Amino acid sequence: MLTIKNSLASALEKLSSLSDSAQLDCELLLCAVLNKPRAYLLTWPDTELTDEQLSNFNLMLERRINGEPIAHIIGERGFWSLNLKVTTDTLIPRPDTERLVELALEIIPENAQWNILDLGTGTGAIALSLAKENPACSVIATDQSAAALEVAEQNAKLNQVSNIQFIQSDWFSALNNADKKKFEMIVSNPPYIKEHDPHLNQGDVRFEPLSALTSGADGLDDIRIIIEHSKEYLGHNGVLLIEHGYDQANQVCELLRAANFFQVTDFNDDSGNPRVAIGYYNESLIN
Repeated sequence: MLTIKNSLASALEKLSSLSDSAQLDCELLLCAVLNKPRAYLLTWPDTELTDEQLSNFNLMLERRINGEPIAHIIGERGFWSLNLKVTTDTLIPRPDTERLVELALEIIPENAQWNILDLGTGTGAIALSLAKENPACSVIATDQSAAALEVAEQNAKLNQVSNIQFIQSDWFSALNNADKKKFEMIVSNPPYIKEHDPHLNQGDVRFEPLSALTSGADGLDDIRIIIEHSKEYLGHNGVLLIEHGYDQANQVCELLRAANFFQVTDFNDDSGNPRVAIGYYNESLIN
């Protein structure tokens, strides 16, 4: 019989040359098999695995060795203060996107009753994080994918978030006239990878929906749509936050300024890469 410690060591030896986070990957897989937190692995390293547990662990490990994302193998991903269900119908939430959530929370006043719109919500990561942290706010989350919205709705229930509404919409298409000039904040992590970017054939993105990743020849088609139409839905001094690629900061900020957004600023993620562009809009300031 193999113990937790020995099983992890054996798995790490197989995975170390294939993953930059091999130790964490192995621990997460074993935690999923045991239905235990990571602290359990450190506390009880000499616990023996049953034949069934070992078999399930090896099956999961083989999927990871073949390149399948951890989030798809175990069916979930931690994000901000949430635990999110993840499927092949959604983008896998990434730490970079937590920077957008952090910046949004810095802007939203304490006890604010803001209306917030999240475009292309996927798993609901951004929308649910903002809604959970600001229970007095009302959040609308849209996605063109019915399958993705079903995942997001399940995540709302799993994380006990109720101040949120889900709408199937291709960006703004399903919103109505009553929603215009309604939102104090619009947020989005849209597709922003170039259509033929070589990174699409590498790593976890190979297993994610292409529609959630790519956006035209320069990766900015959807960002252009969001910036242009956000002006119709943002209220007085409303703010737009958009996640973008590490090399797109100047272009996105130029697009915001060209659309008459003011106080346009770009912020780095925790890795030091440009990641989130922010701009405010006020029709009365347009000459």
